[in-house]
Amino acid sequence: QVQLAESGGGLVQAGGSLRLSCAASGRTFSNYAMGWFRQAPGKVRENVASINWSATRTYYADSVKGRFTISRDNAKNTVYVQMNSLKPEDTAVYYCAASSSGAATGRYDYWGQGTQVTVSS
Repeated sequence: QVQLAESGGGLVQAGGSLRLSCAASGRTFSNYAMGWFRQAPGKVRENVASINWSATRTYYADSVKGRFTISRDNAKNTVYVQMNSLKPEDTAVYYCAASSSGAATGRYDYWGQGTQVTVSS
């Protein structure tokens, strides 16, 4: 089992920045690819960013490319997403997730509880 706990959400004005953190505990963190997802009310869940176990490969959704940066610190069992130039449409609950089969498979085994990000216009 892997337990994931997100933090860093909040209310920010459009154009502002937030950094979300996801702390993992349980099995070896470096064995897992990690992803950040978001879900806004009435919308499907979106994979906004992912990173492989060694941080040598990353993926970004077109909607956040150039504004969000995913990173990880395997020594701290933590994955981050730095979100800059935030827009009201970035408002959502953000979740981190861990994949034992690789981010490219789209299959994630463990999920956090989520943290709310609200961007005001």
